Amino acid sequence: MAPDVVWLLFFQPTLAIGLSMQTAIKNFRILHVDYPKVSYAKGFHGYCNGLMDYVRGRLKDWYCPKIHYVVHAPREGIEKFCKYSESFCENYNEYCTLTQDAFPLTICTLDRKQPPSSCSYNSTLTNQRLYLLCSRKHDAEPIGIIGLS
Repeated sequence: MAPDVVWLLFFQPTLAIGLSMQTAIKNFRILHVDYPKVSYAKGFHGYCNGLMDYVRGRLKDWYCPKIHYVVHAPREGIEKFCKYSESFCENYNEYCTLTQDAFPLTICTLDRKQPPSSCSYNSTLTNQRLYLLCSRKHDAEPIGIIGLS
C-alpha cells in the first residue's frame, strides 16, 4: 500500500474529528458568549430576535431553535469549568460539567404565538449556573450549554 493511502486511511478520521471539535469550540464562543452585550437595532424587535437571526445565519440553518442560551461574561471565566470534568453525559456523548458560579445570561425562547413563516423570540435575563458540554475530559473547552441550574 502506498504511504499516501495509509496516511489517508489512518489519519483522516482523526483530522475530521479534530476539525469538527474545533468548529464546535469556535461556535460556542461566537454563538453562546456575548460580552460585552451587544445592542441590536429597533428593527430586530428585541435582543433575542436580532441574535437568533445571526445564529441561524451563522449555522446556515433556517430552522427556528426553540431555546438558546447566551452568557454575558468573559469567556475565560466560563472556560475554566471545562478544564477538568469527571462527568460524562451519555445523552450527548460528551463530557459535561456544572459551573460553580452563576453567570448573567439571556435565554431566548421561541414564541409559540407566531406566524409559521417567521421566528419570533422572547428574552429572559437571569443569573444561573450552567450545564456545559466540554470538548474532552481534561484541558477542555466548552462546546455547548445543555441546561441551567
